[in-house]
Amino acid sequence: MELCERTYSPEPLLGSPLKLIKALGTDLLAGRELAWRLFMRDLSAQYRQTYFGYVWAFLPPLVASLTFIFLNSQGIVAIDTGAVPYAAFAMMGTLLWQVFVDAVTAPVQTLSAAKPMLSKINFPREAILLAGFYMVLFNFAVRMVLLVGVMLWWHVPVGLGLAFFPVALAGLLLSGTAIGLALAPIGTLYGDISKSIPIFAQFLMLLTPVVYPARTEGLAGLLATWNPISPLIVTARETLSGQDLTLLLPFSIITLVSLLVTFAGLIAFRLAMPHLIARMGG
Repeated sequence: MELCERTYSPEPLLGSPLKLIKALGTDLLAGRELAWRLFMRDLSAQYRQTYFGYVWAFLPPLVASLTFIFLNSQGIVAIDTGAVPYAAFAMMGTLLWQVFVDAVTAPVQTLSAAKPMLSKINFPREAILLAGFYMVLFNFAVRMVLLVGVMLWWHVPVGLGLAFFPVALAGLLLSGTAIGLALAPIGTLYGDISKSIPIFAQFLMLLTPVVYPARTEGLAGLLATWNPISPLIVTARETLSGQDLTLLLPFSIITLVSLLVTFAGLIAFRLAMPHLIARMGG
């Protein structure tokens, strides 16, 4: 078997951008098998000692949506969602929101869990990020079962826009990953980041049209307009419910920006890892 040869140089990595990008791509490809093994290990450990098993993958968004469904059914809050029943509207929104939150937390959590391995073993560090991304995709695949059930139970209309759903999902994943990569370096050193993400995510959810339609007037309309996550959630839900895509332009802009930020985050991750490992005692 041919051994992989790695050459270390005192020259700064940014001095040769093309070599840096090529090395990043090479390590991403080389780390695929390791990423899969890490993913399978983490998946087994995550659900091994739980009674409900994979039910925990969609229980948090289900509980969050049921709260608003109960309030709406009792007339405490009156929310008009048009042709889509509110229960289906809220559940689709919270399930999509959880995809975004998972993408944000994955880089921070996987890097924090891999600290002992990072400081002792030399391997493509990008494999850790890939393993976290695999976990996000797996959790979404489990939630898709609930999502399909919701759409069938409440007879949610399906249109040709459903073919655009993979693109809408990619936009959510890219935006969450971009934020997660930005938080990952400092989150690896300080546990405050991983603890604060759920708190901020819960608050941001109330400022995003997750369980209510996007508004255009008042303070809520202003927040929804300037909230970059709003077009992603709205567009993804519109593709599922057979509605016209009303925010396609801002969705496209935010997705493109997220793609560029994700790429820049991978470059920054590669540059920061030697310093982070040194701080961790490697």
